[in-house]
Amino acid sequence: MTATEPTRDSQATLRQLGLRRGGTWLFRGLDLVLPRGKFIAVVGPSGAGKSSLLACLSGMLPPTEGTITYACQNGCTHEVPDFQPRVGIVFQNYMLIENSTLLSNVLCGRLGRYSWWRTLFGFPSTEQREAYRLLDEVGLARYVHRRVAEVSGGEQQRTAVARALFQEPEIFLADEPVSNLDTALTERVLGILKRQAVEEQRTVVCVLHSPELVERYADLVLSIEPGDPATWSLRAVERSQMPGLS
Repeated sequence: MTATEPTRDSQATLRQLGLRRGGTWLFRGLDLVLPRGKFIAVVGPSGAGKSSLLACLSGMLPPTEGTITYACQNGCTHEVPDFQPRVGIVFQNYMLIENSTLLSNVLCGRLGRYSWWRTLFGFPSTEQREAYRLLDEVGLARYVHRRVAEVSGGEQQRTAVARALFQEPEIFLADEPVSNLDTALTERVLGILKRQAVEEQRTVVCVLHSPELVERYADLVLSIEPGDPATWSLRAVERSQMPGLS
C-alpha cells in the first residue's frame, strides 16, 4: 500500500524509509501503509533486512533516512519514540532475564506503567494473575516459578511471547517467534497472535519462513527480493497459491 496520511485504519505509515548498514542499503525508498488489525507476514531471504525493518519499526534502530508515523486507536499520531510503549516485541534472542522466573519476566512487560517504588515489593496480585494466565495460554503453567536458565529454548521463546502479550500493545513485532517450537506449539502461538489481530484489532508484524504458515495465518505479505533495496512490496495473501519462500 502506498503511503498516505495516517488514519484510524492505518497502524504505521512509512515514508521514503531507508536503512544503510556497512555501506550497503538494506532497503530504501519504502513508501508503505501498514493497516491496523492485520496479521502481516514479513518474508524474504536471509540478510535481506527483515529483522532490521522490525528494529526500525520498534525504534531500537534509527533509519538512515525517511520517517515512520504511527496512528493510535483513538486517532492521534506519533513518531516512533513516543509510540514505543504501545509496541510489543518478540526478539530472536528473547531478551529475558536468565536468573529470574518466567513469571517475573512476563511481569516486566508492564514495568513502564509503574514507578520503581510501586514494584519494589512485587506487582499487584491482579497483574500476577494475568501474567500467570498468559503463561498458561502458551502452555507454560507448570514452569511459572522456574528460572529462565532452567527451561528450554522453546519455553523461553513462549515466555517472550507471553511478555509481549502482557504489554497489551497496539502492535506486535515478532521476529521468528516460533522457530524453536514443534507443530502443535507453533499453531498454538500463531493462533494466539492471529486472535489478537482479529478480536482485539492489534496489528501483528511477524517474520515467518514457512509458506504454509504464511498462507494459514497471514492477511498480508510484506516481501523483498534480494539485491534491490527498493523492491519491498505489500500484498494480500493468495490462499492456496503461495509460491515458495526463501
